[in-house]
Amino acid sequence: MTSHITTATVADRAPDMLRTWLQPFRPFFTAPVWEHVLILLMGALLAPGKRTVTTALRITGRGTASNFTCYHQVLNRAHWSGRAIACRLLSLIVDHLVPSGPVVIGVDDTIERRWGQRIAARGIYRDPVRSSHAHFVKTSGLRWLSFMVLCPVGWAGRAKALPFLTVLAPSERCNRTRGKPHKRLTDWARQGILQICRWLPDRRIVFVGDSGFAALDLLVAVRHQCAVVSRLRLDANLYAPPPARGPHTLGRPADKGIPLPKLKVIAECAGYSLEQDCRLRMVRRGKMRTGRHFRHRTVVPSRQQNRAAKMGSRP
Repeated sequence: MTSHITTATVADRAPDMLRTWLQPFRPFFTAPVWEHVLILLMGALLAPGKRTVTTALRITGRGTASNFTCYHQVLNRAHWSGRAIACRLLSLIVDHLVPSGPVVIGVDDTIERRWGQRIAARGIYRDPVRSSHAHFVKTSGLRWLSFMVLCPVGWAGRAKALPFLTVLAPSERCNRTRGKPHKRLTDWARQGILQICRWLPDRRIVFVGDSGFAALDLLVAVRHQCAVVSRLRLDANLYAPPPARGPHTLGRPADKGIPLPKLKVIAECAGYSLEQDCRLRMVRRGKMRTGRHFRHRTVVPSRQQNRAAKMGSRP
């Protein structure tokens, strides 16, 4: 019986177009590792499902290759710097898509659902997709912190997020088992923000994140290097700046001034409307094509703003 399964030969190399496209990253790998990297990237682009090493080899016709372990060793044994590759990728994105003006970078965390006893860095986190305000769902997986360049795309009519750096944030249980101090998500964000500021010393950088990054220790650590924009809770404690310290004043200097009214209290005031306030999100109207028809897409305000608007409209 003749077998129709063919193995990859030496002539089955990566196409020249892919080599030209990835030529800026060639100095970061050795010659043998670079050939395996091209095959893995080609398989990751063609794989319809999970982008694993086995799937990449199978989709490129190397499912029965005898040297399949060499492709796995690219990720677990080969020596290459992911930080240097991220720096090069960021410079390419900024030079071609954001040549002038401020560089807006989005910061967000995501949960990769993974199970297994050998995955040491995994933890139990709140599932942001399946959970709601009234229902709490936990999931097991790895927590990643992603940094993305938000740049406008002309043909799309909107800004796209192009990730260039992803940092793994191990769980507290993993750090306790290894005897290492636990680093919170804001600590990883601070370290990543300062690293990106060192990569772009001559550009003005603005980082955008959700309410999870509205931490005072994070904002104080990066206030001289960049600008950070994040969401603020309606029940956040706001204070005026500390008063000027007069002469012959005893005691330590004040860290904060008098407490200010919360945003929730301001929204409950009579005659207050969020539509007349500058904190309301701009309603952006765009056209999204579906087949032969066009429909309008409107970005509505967030849930907290809708709640505050209803509270402000009460008599």
